[in-house]
Amino acid sequence: FYAATEKVLTGLTTAFPEIFIQFEDFNTPHAFGLLEQWRDRILCFNDDIQGTGSVILAGFISAIKLAGIPAKDQRVLFVGAGSAGVGVAKQLVDYLVIEHKIPEEQAKAMFWFVDSRGVITANRGDTLADHKVYFARTDNGDTQCKNLEETLEYVKPTALIGLSTIHKAFNEKILSRMNQLNQEARPIIFPLSNPKTKAECTFEEAMRFTDNRVLFASGTAFPEYTIPETGEVRVPGQGNNMYVFPPIGLGAKLAKPTRITDSLVFAVSKALSNTLSADEIARGELYPRIERIRETSAQVTAAFIHQAVREGLAQSQKWIDLVNANPASSATSSAPDGTYSQAVLDEVCNNMWAPAESVQQLLPTKL
Repeated sequence: FYAATEKVLTGLTTAFPEIFIQFEDFNTPHAFGLLEQWRDRILCFNDDIQGTGSVILAGFISAIKLAGIPAKDQRVLFVGAGSAGVGVAKQLVDYLVIEHKIPEEQAKAMFWFVDSRGVITANRGDTLADHKVYFARTDNGDTQCKNLEETLEYVKPTALIGLSTIHKAFNEKILSRMNQLNQEARPIIFPLSNPKTKAECTFEEAMRFTDNRVLFASGTAFPEYTIPETGEVRVPGQGNNMYVFPPIGLGAKLAKPTRITDSLVFAVSKALSNTLSADEIARGELYPRIERIRETSAQVTAAFIHQAVREGLAQSQKWIDLVNANPASSATSSAPDGTYSQAVLDEVCNNMWAPAESVQQLLPTKL
């Protein structure tokens, strides 16, 4: 496999030196293997690992602000330990380290994973896949939880994140227990598997069984929910890669960075979380409304370009000069903060493809 992909990728980058390669839908070992092998050699990106991680991190940042307890006190339980789940968790760890100054080992210890055999521990008795080793628990002693129910009681999580593709894995019992465990804070519940037939729960179920207290994001779209007692309409967050993949792609083509670093992806997450409007924040929403996606995509792209220049990765002199002449007002170092200048945002908008509103726009003015 790797010998074959070496030939393909070498041929592509030789023929098209400025190509931006996206790895999509490789199985978990190959997804991580390809990314690690090539990420520092060519301009490449894995949307399943990095894109999913980035967009969920953005929602998590928003949820942390609303949860009611400090980030350092979060206990995060993942259900599903494939490439997407581990990719998401590693980006959450990076966030806790960079944003909240939590030491890496302490941040990593805030995460637990459940797979088909139960909670992942170093002494479970089976041979763990390489990508699972980083998060394998070593503090469990003789405790081995065999399923989600047991793990929920053992971990007492504040956040439950599903990438299991198991329909209804977050059933009434699980959701109600998450609500009971988090009476002093709002429970964070992200059923991220899609399509709907594989989602761990629906928005309506999450609202009903947590007394409408849930901070929710899903991988698939769910309808709004009206709280029967008050008539209040709540909008579910959708943690879909559509928020970050196009901005990363556009930013990469414009700024021409030599590679996509973790800090670049982190800046994208920060930028996306910063795009929430005052009204969206007041309503407790975790992502901007989909109706604003062109606006937010431009903002995230601008932040990506600023970060690429700060890190010395950008190769396009046009964008290097523009960023240096118009630094983001809050940027004091190369640390990823998701900020950008109006001048860079305006130029990004000038470089975005605009769809035609009608077929007449596509016709020549003179025949």
